[in-house]
Amino acid sequence: MKDSAQATDIDSWIAARPELKSLRVAVCDLNGCYRGKRVPVEGALKSLRDGIRMPLTLSAQDIWGRDIVDNPALEAGDGDGIARPTGRAPLDVDWLERPSALMPLWMFTEDGRPSPTDPRQVLARVVERAARAGLTAVVGTELEFHLIDASDRFPAAPISPATGRRLMADGVHAVDDLDGFDAFFDRLYAAAGRSGVPVDAAIAEGSPGQFEVTLRHQADILKAADDAQFLKRLVRGIARQHGLAATFMAKPYQDYSGNGFHVHMSLLDRDGRNMFDDGTPQGSAMLRHAVAGCLGVLEPLTLIFAPHLNSYRRLAPGSHAPSFVSWAHENRYAALRIPGGPGYSRRLEHRVSGADANPYLVLAVVLGAALDGIEAGREPPPALVGNPLESDLPQLTGSWEQAITAFRDSDAAAALLGPEMATIFGAAKAQEWERFTARMSEFELQSYLEVV
Repeated sequence: MKDSAQATDIDSWIAARPELKSLRVAVCDLNGCYRGKRVPVEGALKSLRDGIRMPLTLSAQDIWGRDIVDNPALEAGDGDGIARPTGRAPLDVDWLERPSALMPLWMFTEDGRPSPTDPRQVLARVVERAARAGLTAVVGTELEFHLIDASDRFPAAPISPATGRRLMADGVHAVDDLDGFDAFFDRLYAAAGRSGVPVDAAIAEGSPGQFEVTLRHQADILKAADDAQFLKRLVRGIARQHGLAATFMAKPYQDYSGNGFHVHMSLLDRDGRNMFDDGTPQGSAMLRHAVAGCLGVLEPLTLIFAPHLNSYRRLAPGSHAPSFVSWAHENRYAALRIPGGPGYSRRLEHRVSGADANPYLVLAVVLGAALDGIEAGREPPPALVGNPLESDLPQLTGSWEQAITAFRDSDAAAALLGPEMATIFGAAKAQEWERFTARMSEFELQSYLEVV
């Protein structure tokens, strides 16, 4: 979409909302955090048409919002890039005291090139690669999160508005848990509808206060990533309206299920035919090739699917999260699952990512790796039958440090994400790891202070 068309859409969108006094204009960084500015609506339209100058490094910050020390852009003087509207309609932000909206931007260099360290630009490049091959990805996602008691210092299950009692049970598919937070979900669905986020089913999951929201399949993978980002923003904001907090941490409770980000993907040809469907429950050769491509990068690129220290508490053998390099038909223990159902919906489900992962980078790797497998005609190993704990399949690392090392040593990272993003993402995670290991925990002090 050209900038002039974007500006016209923005004009119309803002004109229909005279109550708006400010906009949040922001880019998504490599950790999935929005970073930008609050600007008055008056005068914002011209700035958006021209592009908003922001540091080019803004999309490449660590989890605390610190510059990445090894970022070459810093050595060059930390110059500005040009942040422009993505073409996506803004997100209504109505949980503040005064209504506002989030205008999503993406970053370009001074000379107009897409910034190689902007996660959305990374995904756009993979989408263009698929288009050159005559393929369009159809993607649906599932995001899990926990509603938690906002008054506690540490995560605690929320008090049900229906009963006045704190949730205690695991609650898998418990309709009573959904009913207890019906006002929260009513507001979430209404806000999602206003912002074009295609929310489908919501279910209670396997931990107190844990829920999953499904986003409908669509033939626009960039929008699917936008929708996942928007949904996370909506859930957090609306939870605060209800006196709660919400977390997408991979594992907020040691002894309960973690939060996943499941990706369902099929590929259409130029005539709109599902290339994973060959009329059989097993799916086509192209589906197998795509599976093989995705399996091939699970170990070297685990860091994309599990980017944080906490992520590795979720990827533990015996948990509900897949921790083995495996694929299967109708088996949720597998990292890649081929769901059943009618042939027109034949697809792969990528189940490794935590909800704490960056949707743009996850989808870039899933689509890019699938294309690699298809182009090379790779074949996967035999499909998993039963529980992977009873097999000799390779296991994903449970160590953040090892995942960082594997990522930085991998050729696949640069091939799928681009060398600049691969370098800066690996450097960011190494920087975060160093800061975590440099801090003494309360538990460490208690263990040694008057004992050794």
